[in-house]
Amino acid sequence: MDYCENMRQMIGNSSLIIVRPSVAIVNHYGEILLSRYSGATWGIPGGILQLNESVEDCITRKVFQEIGLKIKELKLFGVYSGKELINRVEESGDEYQTVAIGYLCTKYEGEITPESNQGIEAQFFGLDHLPDEIDPFIKDKLVGVKGQLEK
Repeated sequence: MDYCENMRQMIGNSSLIIVRPSVAIVNHYGEILLSRYSGATWGIPGGILQLNESVEDCITRKVFQEIGLKIKELKLFGVYSGKELINRVEESGDEYQTVAIGYLCTKYEGEITPESNQGIEAQFFGLDHLPDEIDPFIKDKLVGVKGQLEK
């Protein structure tokens, strides 16, 4: 059982603050890797921090488990929190407020091999050709990624 499941057993549906490291992986063409669970919106790969884990270890672990890439270098991009990052799961009524820690990665190894058992899709998109089904918060932050890549 992971940290969030343990906390849910103790607090029920009450608000829970979670730390979610995420990474904008950019290939040598300047395209960004987006991923999604089957039927969900596209976003950048990320995970939920577990106890006794660094944010860097969390994102490295999740990207390898879910997409098959080995992260070689991470550059902090930004830390985000606030009302726009409060989510409620309709089925359970669970509420989460996320503290998102964004990284940029241009050095990685391996081939994209999404975890098919979890119904994960992953592919690179040009920053000027993002899919319509992208999380609006993520889309807004990717404008900043484009600016950093042009430096």
